Amino acid sequence: MSMTKEEKAEIIKENKHNENDTGSAGVQIALVTQKIVNINDHLKENKKDHNSKRSLLKLVGKRKKLQDYLKRKDKESYQALIKKLGLRK
Repeated sequence: MSMTKEEKAEIIKENKHNENDTGSAGVQIALVTQKIVNINDHLKENKKDHNSKRSLLKLVGKRKKLQDYLKRKDKESYQALIKKLGLRK
């Protein structure tokens, strides 16, 4: 259910803007999206896991806030990231 260090490093590598970028909004959105996918897969098998469902909803809210921030600050980067991750909006 959780990401390994290698998976996390690969996501950061794919979404970073420069060499030292590990915490920009785009990278954070990509990491949260992967966590959402992992929890969603878990919930398909464990329908009664209410704690995971709650954490999924919290992560979706967090991703939405990060997306709104990125949309305000850098519209082109936002559009590219949404297309790359296959998110709606």
